[in-house]
Amino acid sequence: MEVSFGITGKDFVLFASDTSAARSIVRMKSNEDKQKVIGKHLVMAYSGEPGDTVQFAEYVERNLRLYQIRNHLPLRPSSAASWTRNQLATSLRSRKPYSVNLLLGGFDPTNTTPELYWIDYLGTLGVVPYAAHGYGAYFALSTMDRWHKPDMNLEEGLDLLRKCVDELEKRFIVNLGEFTVRVADKDGVRQVNLKSGEAVVPV
Repeated sequence: MEVSFGITGKDFVLFASDTSAARSIVRMKSNEDKQKVIGKHLVMAYSGEPGDTVQFAEYVERNLRLYQIRNHLPLRPSSAASWTRNQLATSLRSRKPYSVNLLLGGFDPTNTTPELYWIDYLGTLGVVPYAAHGYGAYFALSTMDRWHKPDMNLEEGLDLLRKCVDELEKRFIVNLGEFTVRVADKDGVRQVNLKSGEAVVPV
């Protein structure tokens, strides 16, 4: 019962993930962060098997950091997505494959464009303007298709995200609780409040 959204705009990428950690019919935690900041301008939203998701996200984060230390420059979103997809494809052919679905993207400062990549547990990679994983995809992709514009500003992007969350609250039988929302743009990555659009100060 997990949901993650990704939306690109004129100069940003917006990520949203539910904050519920559940097993069967029991919610064990309501403040789980299912996103990982893996670079100054890079974010990864993950869903799947609980142990696999956290382990794989930390594995990706540390390896991208190691690359930056060794080469004195960070990987661009396209390169980070390709490397991550390769790791999933390699694990798929091992005895213990990761069961993880990802939305990876951010702002590429080299060519000043936002980029979003859809990756599933089979190692499939797609470049997309907007995306969703989990049950949210059944309800929100048509909303994104109707209202998404490539030249949206941040407020319009947040408004589209609110439409997607409202659709889930109206039509999905399960209450997913709150959402973690992050924006990646030329200024870096920051967490924002979905209702107000203001930056969230980390506690």
